[in-house]
Amino acid sequence: MIVLITRVLGYSFAMLCGLPLSVRPAISSPPAEPNIVVQWDNAALQGIRDSKLGAPVVARAMAVVHTCMYDAWAAYDSAALGTQLRGMLRRPAAERTPANKQKAVSYAAYRALNDLMPVDTDTVYLPLMKKLGYDPADGSTDIDTPTGIGNVACAAVLEFRHHDGSNQLGDLAQGPYSDWTGYAAANAPTYLRARGPVSDPNRWQPLAYFDATGGLVSQRFAGAQWCDVIPFAMSKGDQFRWVVRLLGPATYGSAEYQRQADELIAISAGLTDRQKMISEYWWDGPNSEQPPGHWTLLAQYVSARDHHTVDEDVKMFFALTNALFDAGIAAWDTKRTFDSVRPLTAITFLFHDKKIRAWGGPGKGTVEMDGSQWMPYQPSTFPTPPFPDYVSGHSTFSAAAAQILRLWTGSEKFGASVTLPAGSSKIEPGITPARAVVLQWDTFSNAAGEAGMSRRYGGIHFRAADLTGRQLGRLVAEQAWAAAQSYIDGTAPAVFHRQVVRAGSSE
Repeated sequence: MIVLITRVLGYSFAMLCGLPLSVRPAISSPPAEPNIVVQWDNAALQGIRDSKLGAPVVARAMAVVHTCMYDAWAAYDSAALGTQLRGMLRRPAAERTPANKQKAVSYAAYRALNDLMPVDTDTVYLPLMKKLGYDPADGSTDIDTPTGIGNVACAAVLEFRHHDGSNQLGDLAQGPYSDWTGYAAANAPTYLRARGPVSDPNRWQPLAYFDATGGLVSQRFAGAQWCDVIPFAMSKGDQFRWVVRLLGPATYGSAEYQRQADELIAISAGLTDRQKMISEYWWDGPNSEQPPGHWTLLAQYVSARDHHTVDEDVKMFFALTNALFDAGIAAWDTKRTFDSVRPLTAITFLFHDKKIRAWGGPGKGTVEMDGSQWMPYQPSTFPTPPFPDYVSGHSTFSAAAAQILRLWTGSEKFGASVTLPAGSSKIEPGITPARAVVLQWDTFSNAAGEAGMSRRYGGIHFRAADLTGRQLGRLVAEQAWAAAQSYIDGTAPAVFHRQVVRAGSSE
């Protein structure tokens, strides 16, 4: 099991990646109890792990929770506007107390989590409410009380988001978050070990494989409808499509298509222990908090480092999670538009019946093999994610988060680190790394860059998907930051709720 310990001004924090709260490593010299915003953020992260949500759905869930909290908090600020009811809930100055803010924020978070991830209501959310001294059953809508403020503010956000095209309620197609746009893969699915034919080497090919439980998985494009989800700050999911179109993806027959495959094979053949652990640390696969949740954990480091108040964390997490939300929409719009081939398909297609040297599997090191047998440095039970290559979600999420944290703090300085003990690899347990590996990020950009590069070490994204994703994330973050600040300082113009239209519509 990987132990992730981050040092903050002399004391240690548990920084987990996909581990249940109950098995966090022991914290030495712990800080004072986190503020109410961080406590609810941790509750949301546990709900995400237990709900087993995909990355874009996680980004939306975190944004909804923190927007509900922000909208409740805004009622107790002299200038801030809520995203839905704007200034309609504003309370007089005498009521703008820390106790009222915390109570309103808690009711908003609790209602949002019950709606989004009810699996942990009894085990996580109810106990937290009771610990805080609040009655979870109090559904008051009396806006003269903080309870009513929290409930009403959250209800308005949920009403809007229930009809944002994500299909949370399963009313656009059967099943929560299912695709309602009619996506169909250009290539027939192939079994991982059989490697069937590829009709179009430019397009994504679904895989069939056995997961960690022994069940057969047949991939479907997870989040195929996400291009049509209503964003927070962007006009539509395709707002920055013109940029990503200029930068990729490579097409079959081009020199770049061959070059990007050669590059990943070379990386695979030369993987160091450090590179393997970078790939694993940032993996954020099934049962984890996914990349968006990982970055809110890193934001918790900033909160503790800089001794944030509740007011500061409400605002920082509001901006951060909505930037992550929009980053997911922009990345998945690109994935849907270009439907580009994953390395596992392209490399085995290009190098079939050709000898290559690459990582040979857990504990085998670099070996010579037929190119049709190439595998990314990933668990065999989750060899590559269920959606196209271009662009990388990790890169887009990470660049967006890093940019927001830089803008919030006014500095690139980060200073976080994690220690990955010897033998703690999940792919090569007991073998890798031979000695403990320390990952340290002096700047937010360093962390985001490493997260993007980790996908190339892992063999699941080509260079263009990584680098273009980073650029896309920064563009999204700048727009989300401006929108968040306009709500916070009270200058946000009235927003007319957009209607969801099917993919391909000219509207």
